[in-house]
Amino acid sequence: MTRSLTSALLLASALAISLAAHAQQEGVVPTQALVNVDAKSTPPANASTLTVAINDRKQPLTAWLPVAPANAQVALLIDDGLRESVGRELDNLRSFVRTLAPGVEVLVGYMQYGRVVADQGFTADHTLAASTVHLPAGLAGMSASPYICLSDFVKNWPSSGPSSSSGSSGPSLRAKARFILMLTNGVDPYNGSTSSMNQGSPYVDNAVADAQRAGVAVYAIYFGDAGMEGGSVNNSGQDYLNQIAEGTGGINLWEGIGNPVSTAPFLSKFQSALAETYIATFNTPLGNNPAHDLVRVKFTAAKTKLRAPENVRPGNVE
Repeated sequence: MTRSLTSALLLASALAISLAAHAQQEGVVPTQALVNVDAKSTPPANASTLTVAINDRKQPLTAWLPVAPANAQVALLIDDGLRESVGRELDNLRSFVRTLAPGVEVLVGYMQYGRVVADQGFTADHTLAASTVHLPAGLAGMSASPYICLSDFVKNWPSSGPSSSSGSSGPSLRAKARFILMLTNGVDPYNGSTSSMNQGSPYVDNAVADAQRAGVAVYAIYFGDAGMEGGSVNNSGQDYLNQIAEGTGGINLWEGIGNPVSTAPFLSKFQSALAETYIATFNTPLGNNPAHDLVRVKFTAAKTKLRAPENVRPGNVE
């Protein structure tokens, strides 16, 4: 089943690429987006049952295929400033990495001082990746801002293999479906006060746009940071995590007060979300600056709840 889905996906991608030159002459380019189907909904059977509105103008989809495990990459990004109490979750995190579907490439990275540091690049060896999960440093503000770390990571998406930093290879073409799961308190200390009156952050806005351009769906689990406590901290971090998840088509998996009793059920929900994600292919107008332009998208299907990024970069399957 997985092999056939992978073959179908590769065939659809090849077709989209072969049509790219002709489409550009007509002022449109093939574009893809990750679309998650709510677990309580019936997945649409094919592209003809969905529509996408691009800048409020409806367009048909040209392809609709599930994400095959062999065509997926998952980055588990852990805030290096988390409280030491996160140590009780290390076994859950290692189990999560080990039990990802065979073929999924995974990377475990730690957000520190505005970047992501990883001992190992993306790999399908889940046991190897799980061995890189360790207790965070636990120093207050260690990530600097998780959103600066996120922007740097998605703009410099690493290749497979050994890696000590996310900034070594530069962005690559979208060969695989990209997912991020962040474990962080979500607070942006670079934006100043955590008061509910100070929630607009340019770093969060930039991270959303950078993830949209890179075609990355961002999921999150809240966990407290060392040295930061109180309801305002929890509310501030949760608001930002909701913003990054909703903007990229992901889910903020834990919206409760304080730390979750266990991350296990939320890690399981993330795995389920992977299995419920599809790649939608459609045509979008070619902008003046293809590397930076974004178009607004909205997917609809009868009696189906869909999660998708709010914006996508045209021509991201070139």
